Amino acid sequence: MKTIEYFYSTHSGFAYLGSTHFNAIAEAAGAKVIHRPVDLRVLLDAVGPGPTGNLTEARHAYFFGVEIQRWSAFRNAPIALPRPTHHDNSLDLSSGMLIAALERGINIDRLTHEMLTAHWRDDADVANPDDLRRIAQLADIDPEPLLAEAMTPAIQDNYRKNTAEAIERTVFGSPTYFVNGEMFYGQDRLDFVERALAD
Repeated sequence: MKTIEYFYSTHSGFAYLGSTHFNAIAEAAGAKVIHRPVDLRVLLDAVGPGPTGNLTEARHAYFFGVEIQRWSAFRNAPIALPRPTHHDNSLDLSSGMLIAALERGINIDRLTHEMLTAHWRDDADVANPDDLRRIAQLADIDPEPLLAEAMTPAIQDNYRKNTAEAIERTVFGSPTYFVNGEMFYGQDRLDFVERALAD
């Protein structure tokens, strides 16, 4: 079976904007998505250019005020605000929830999509257990065992390992896809991902 390694953050705007198209590409290719949630803030601090909160005012205005709006219209992926209200909150719980689901053998393709969508379209707080419960229910997944395990040392260690591996493999940001060991950074490279799966 073809596989796609998918490195992303649970609050990533560009992972959200590419999510529907990405899932359609993977499904059409019969490819298995290997989810690797990462701590984007740690990653960007290690590989540059640093967290988005540290961008210059001009870069911040372009990133959130122009580029995300542009792709939102192009992908038909609505956003509630140029920058979600809770965008700077911790990603540990949401990432841990996804990894706990993976440890249980649950397919999280839909859960990941619902989480990204809820944050960007509905202004959900992915650090809030109640918001995460609602998101999991939308994906027809029982949230309680996942939330109970999300912050355990073993799950959080896996989260740190994902981030460390991303840094080691020079992942530049979220989303990043690997097909046959070849890296594609950014949802604007999904056409190349599709072509790589066809080879």
